[in-house]
Amino acid sequence: MPVQNAAIFLVGRVPRAARIKPMPDALELLKTRRSIKPVELAGPAPSAAEIETLLTIASRVPDHGKLVPWRFIVFEGEARLAAGEAIVAAFCAKYPQAKPEHIEAERIRLARAPLVIAVVSRAAPHVKIPEWEQVLSAGAAAMSLVLAAHALGYGATWITEWYAYDRGVLAALGLKENERIAGFVHIGRPGVPPEDRPRPALDEITTRFGTR
Repeated sequence: MPVQNAAIFLVGRVPRAARIKPMPDALELLKTRRSIKPVELAGPAPSAAEIETLLTIASRVPDHGKLVPWRFIVFEGEARLAAGEAIVAAFCAKYPQAKPEHIEAERIRLARAPLVIAVVSRAAPHVKIPEWEQVLSAGAAAMSLVLAAHALGYGATWITEWYAYDRGVLAALGLKENERIAGFVHIGRPGVPPEDRPRPALDEITTRFGTR
């Protein structure tokens, strides 16, 4: 490449197309995300178009080998209570003497927020891709879903709770034997502006290799 052309495309040995372009608004958005309790999330739920946006963003995560080791289940409207019946059945089997108020609390587990999206990990043995990396990819999908909800102006929280580990409930929700719940992401509109909580000091959680 002629010297003059190289000067056009290179600045300090970094291709001009690769030069960093900060996105201040996005950075501020990321710094203000926090979890909102499901019971503090009100309707109306995100629209069909917004749900498509949420899922589109959640699917744009690192995925070694392009395995797509995750999928989504959307719980909205009456389907949230229908799923709750599976939770109640498992709960009553474990606790046959449970009080009516406790049973009702289980029935509305997925109806506390106007929208719940389950992130399902379908990590499996692979000749090249470690299962751990596949699981991490599902976690990344859940986190991207939470951030996308925040960017749309909604509140969200990523939780599991006991029924995420009950194979009877998972089967009733349509999961296969090799699938697990990475998280239930509850999404809605926060009733009041959420207060932040203390975050770890960076010098307590960060080290630089090779320095003391």
